[in-house]
Amino acid sequence: MKHRTLFSQAALLFFAQTMASHVWAAPGNGSVGGFVTDSLGKPVADASVVLQTATGASAETTKTDAGGHFSMQNIAPGTYAVVVTATGFASGSSVATTSPETTSSVTVALTKSDAIDVQVSAQRLDQARNGLSPETGSSVYRITDTDIQNMPQGDATPLNQVLLQAPGVAQDSYGQVHVRGEHANLQYRINGIMIPEPITGFGQSFDTRIIDQVDLLTGALPAEYGLRTAGIVDITTKSGDAGNGGTIDVYGGSHGTAQTSGNVYGTEGALTYFFSGTAGVNDLGIEAPTSDGSPLHDHTRQGNAFGYMSYLINPLTRVSVVFGTASNQFEIPNTPGQTPSFMLSGQPNINSADLNETQSELTNFATVALQGTDGDKLDYQLAYFTRYTRTQFNGDPIGDLLYNGVASQDFRSNWANGLQGDTTYRLNGSHTLRAGVYFEQDSAVANDSVSVFQTTNGVQSSFTPETINSASTTIGRLFGIYVQDEWKLSDKLILNYGLRFDMMNEVVNASQLSPRIGLVYKATPSTTLHAGYARYFTPPPLELLAPTTVAQFNNTTNQSASPQNSPVEPERSNYYDIGVTQRVNSAITVGVDAYYKQSNDLLDEGQFGTALINTPFNYASGHDYGVELTGNYKDDHFSAYANLALSHATGQNIISGQFNFTPDELAYIASHPVNLDHDQLLTGSAGIAYTYARTTYTADDVFGSGLRSGFANTDHVPFYTVLDLAVIHHFDTSYLGKFDGRLVVVNLLNRTYELRDGSGIGVGAAQFGPTRAFYAGVTKYF
Repeated sequence: MKHRTLFSQAALLFFAQTMASHVWAAPGNGSVGGFVTDSLGKPVADASVVLQTATGASAETTKTDAGGHFSMQNIAPGTYAVVVTATGFASGSSVATTSPETTSSVTVALTKSDAIDVQVSAQRLDQARNGLSPETGSSVYRITDTDIQNMPQGDATPLNQVLLQAPGVAQDSYGQVHVRGEHANLQYRINGIMIPEPITGFGQSFDTRIIDQVDLLTGALPAEYGLRTAGIVDITTKSGDAGNGGTIDVYGGSHGTAQTSGNVYGTEGALTYFFSGTAGVNDLGIEAPTSDGSPLHDHTRQGNAFGYMSYLINPLTRVSVVFGTASNQFEIPNTPGQTPSFMLSGQPNINSADLNETQSELTNFATVALQGTDGDKLDYQLAYFTRYTRTQFNGDPIGDLLYNGVASQDFRSNWANGLQGDTTYRLNGSHTLRAGVYFEQDSAVANDSVSVFQTTNGVQSSFTPETINSASTTIGRLFGIYVQDEWKLSDKLILNYGLRFDMMNEVVNASQLSPRIGLVYKATPSTTLHAGYARYFTPPPLELLAPTTVAQFNNTTNQSASPQNSPVEPERSNYYDIGVTQRVNSAITVGVDAYYKQSNDLLDEGQFGTALINTPFNYASGHDYGVELTGNYKDDHFSAYANLALSHATGQNIISGQFNFTPDELAYIASHPVNLDHDQLLTGSAGIAYTYARTTYTADDVFGSGLRSGFANTDHVPFYTVLDLAVIHHFDTSYLGKFDGRLVVVNLLNRTYELRDGSGIGVGAAQFGPTRAFYAGVTKYF
């Protein structure tokens, strides 16, 4: 590498001298001086400075003084390489051209050699961490930071909308996404460590700006992955090990949107860090219940922060700390023109457009991980994680009584703590063994204060409300252990097989031993087939479970239609997956994947109250199957992708949380398989990005046949499509340096589309997607 560098410098100097040959003819000599600094701009003393000619010969040598300055006199006119070396630094160089009786001045910045060592060691450990998370037999869809930057909204794209670009991901209201016909059941990992999901999901909690790469793993997963298995959202965060810098971003536009964010990253000795933060407001925090595009009472304030720090104990071992927080405040949008259904003593009617329901959410999480490798056979990671999530719903104490007969204040919190350990041992060239353990303890708190009216035979009989309070704390524990072997049968065929044991001690106690097996066959250098089977065990999310005494609301306006309330059980399922990926050429890759899932005690969730908090329940059985088609094109200036998925998901006979349903619904579902409310027959996404000179033109589109609606989900909302466009220009100016300008149009066609129409199993209200909106942003790089 050194010889190649000297050759390049010599060639550059020979060219420069040829172009400047007229200078040589001038009489007299000049001088070369300059300043040597480190990467932070601090002077480097006692650095060796060598002036080299085009042939590589030394013309003059000197050293820098205490202030980092150097000077060499009586230098013949010409062009020279100024090569600087110093103890503890990588060498640096610059080019100086001397003229008769003039001084040529240069500045050379040196990079500490330990920073280079940190980068190399960090890359080695990153590779070891990747080796802890196999993908054998599953389907993987990768989205990089570059892909996110090429999306119309770039880093301002919420995480749930980033995931919509993957195949088989359907959008729902309030930041929810459904993967392969399942409700939630997503597992989020940060740098390989599982983070328990908060009460309202990570759709509006994780900031996209922290992502270096996000992988969505679906299908028949290896034994390493348990508990939440509809999809693994595996986030590799930005780390700062590539150099020092930062950004400041301002973004805003329609719907009162104003958002500011920034990050800073870098390396100091053995310490690497990345910090990021965002704060913003808008008037479209929650999907509107009406189609006019200007929802009433829908202001939101949102902010989040994230930090990553890692310290190299030695080149093969590091400790890392990750932490984050998200605080979101929402107004619940109103539907004008409604008529009150109840009467309250001494209280005149309130316009439904003036109701004041709000919800606040807080999520904090942190991990501490020790990760290492022996550089050959053994990789390991041991991590402690903690997550606190809290949601407070504040109803309108008068308006809700007038319109709903019920006004509540609902508080939910969950504090989860746990340990996760993963190891990989490369036994030989054919067998790679993996094993690990997972433990989590949750403390879930539920406090509700509900105002209701007394009733007689279902009719309001009192006009003075009474308040019923309830409070509970539930402790739950999850435990999992796995072992698996990645067996390389030949250069073309890999078999991954293993066992996983999971146990839960929550509202109910249960356990399961789950076999997993996956095959990958590289039929040709461009054709790869995979197939797999997995037995899954999925506990209900404790953060959403709140003990409910149905009888305490008898003869009130909050009386349940059904008195039954069986406890929610864990789901047990068999999952089959098969697919093929074909690399057509160096730029084009296509794929097809098919899956089938059979479930007992199928888990689902519904929003049965006004609060934006879902409630889990079980179907006795369920079936979920589908097929996904994918295509990608990428070259130096143009990229494109297209995904299309067909899905069919059904359940039959509700066996828990029955009080949330009417008797006629329960009777129908008991004897008929019904489409799940989050089922969408057709789901698709597509996008293109083209860069010409310093300008990138980009477009994304998502579409679907519509989620389910109607009695027992026997209908669906209309087909929808949403097209977003953007133009991004990359500026590089002498005064402001590097920055990006971005102009965005969301829903270019201004199509009115419903995500929900207020009907269907577990659907509380209508929700419309946003109308056409315009945004602009500026990102400054440092």
